[in-house]
Amino acid sequence: MTEMPSAGRTSGSLNEPYDERAASLGQLILDRVKKSGSQEAFRAPKDGGGWQSYTWQETLEQASEAAAGLVALGLDFENRVGIISNTRLHWILADYAIMLSGGATTAVYPSTGAEDVGFILGDSDCVLVIAEDMSQVDKAKENDLPDVRTYILIDGEGDGDSVITWEQLREKGRELLAENPNLIQERVDATNHDSLATLIYTSGTTGKPKGVELTHGNWTYEAASMSALNILQPTDVQFLWLPLAHSFGKVLTCAHIQVGGVIAVDGDIKRIVTNLPEVAPHITAMVPRLLEKINAGVVRNATGEGGAKTAIFNWAFNVGKRAQDKRKNGETAGGLLGMQLNLADKLVFSKVRERLGGNIRVFISGSAALSADLNDWFDIVGMPILEGYGLTETSAATTVNRMDSKKSGTVGQPLPGTEIKIADDGEIMVRGPGVMRAYRNRPDANDEVFGDQPAGPERWFATGDIGVVDDAGRVKITDRKKDLVKTSGGKYIAPGAIEAQFKAKCPLAGAVVVIANERNFASALVGLDVDALKLWADTNGKSGATIEQLAADEGVKAEIQSAIDDLNSGLNHWETLKQFRVLPKELTVDGGELTPSLKVKRKVVENEYTDLIEDMYSGKR
Repeated sequence: MTEMPSAGRTSGSLNEPYDERAASLGQLILDRVKKSGSQEAFRAPKDGGGWQSYTWQETLEQASEAAAGLVALGLDFENRVGIISNTRLHWILADYAIMLSGGATTAVYPSTGAEDVGFILGDSDCVLVIAEDMSQVDKAKENDLPDVRTYILIDGEGDGDSVITWEQLREKGRELLAENPNLIQERVDATNHDSLATLIYTSGTTGKPKGVELTHGNWTYEAASMSALNILQPTDVQFLWLPLAHSFGKVLTCAHIQVGGVIAVDGDIKRIVTNLPEVAPHITAMVPRLLEKINAGVVRNATGEGGAKTAIFNWAFNVGKRAQDKRKNGETAGGLLGMQLNLADKLVFSKVRERLGGNIRVFISGSAALSADLNDWFDIVGMPILEGYGLTETSAATTVNRMDSKKSGTVGQPLPGTEIKIADDGEIMVRGPGVMRAYRNRPDANDEVFGDQPAGPERWFATGDIGVVDDAGRVKITDRKKDLVKTSGGKYIAPGAIEAQFKAKCPLAGAVVVIANERNFASALVGLDVDALKLWADTNGKSGATIEQLAADEGVKAEIQSAIDDLNSGLNHWETLKQFRVLPKELTVDGGELTPSLKVKRKVVENEYTDLIEDMYSGKR
């Protein structure tokens, strides 16, 4: 058994539990429909353009029929049902159906390869699988999965035997509900806080992914906490694009059930730019990479041509920064500064907000480190970011900034009922109702994060992240414990913090990987942003050049070197980047270098570009 590290500074308190929550997600769904049945719940894209609306009652009707259909196929309590699909309304309907039937969802990213699909469905003992289309079924069927009795297709035709359609599932449900109209309520009544709700498999750098067991109580606690903090409001339209196989996406759907309001759901990343002004949401979750792209796009558009437009833009942000500094000091921007701020908002900031629909009240950011400068930029524009922190193992949300005490560079205070402590070695420890039940079939991994503590809500979970707690109880993440690297000179470097700062300073950078472990200096691999690169090429007389050609362009390298020089001026001398190489292609999800939530897979990139790394340390330039 692993011994848990002792505590340092603590934030939050288990003496203030937030436990006014439904017994299960199924009950939470039924309660919401009773309150809001005729009100709009969801919007989904229509073929040919536009959005189709669905009420809570319509949503429950379809989910209940599907739930009864799962029972008709033999689903018992806590039996696992796999969902392999992109983010779309049917993903949410399928998950609702599983919650209402008393089953448990095994979430699988649609980009997962056949071998890992087989491992996840087999390790979780799935008995049914809901798949987006036949290509996902085919991946599963490449494996020996004797427990999987039936596949349900969202799109496409089944074979009438082991593969049926979503509509055929609903038909089976209607038949069973005709025999037992109380079936859904009976199933919900038999489900409680301790019942398994979700299995999410986290990908590690080595070995097979670990299955995180999350209960109904985990999710209803998260939903109640977010409601208590007024992060979502009943009148909100939320835009959801995040992968629903990721805990970040799941927790937002749970909060939506708790609070009400509308979710417009479309997981196509390429459509985010057009969807935002169409949907005009009040709130949406973003990952840092997309916030960086929004920022870069606005700056390029405003300053690309120079002249008066650029001058006005720069003046407005100078005014905004001075007003922001006053707010941080508890002062108001009155008098001349107040008048200038109103003019800056009219000329510049309101137009930026309008590009994203004009209604954004707040962004929620998580999944990766966000630059403090970028956070401040959005605050100046009038679209504040509430940065939060959590892991799949803590049901996504563990800490979050509050509007009245937000601070750039921190991830906020713990949720009500969650406690944080910092161990002697700097590791962040968490306990509370959001912490997972266990890793499935992995006693070794459970020992690593829980040690020999007895099971229950009082045990501490070791996050693997390094951080500090400030005087206001806000947590600041400094790096992953296992990602801290040590130079050959014995100095520790936190690559994640350096990477986040660099991307905020270099619009051409789409991704960056800092290299330093057991090296005599730090260096970086820089992946380019295609949109920013195209504009740079157009304005520098190199339109039509390929990304590979531009990666070798001296002008591009000069832009990156300038940003590195700026970055280095604020780093300790052992952290400064002495060398860099520009990657000859964009890093993408499809290419395997990015996760579905757009985080860089560091090991994949390092292995793919070993030659470039070695070149940086060979003395060449």
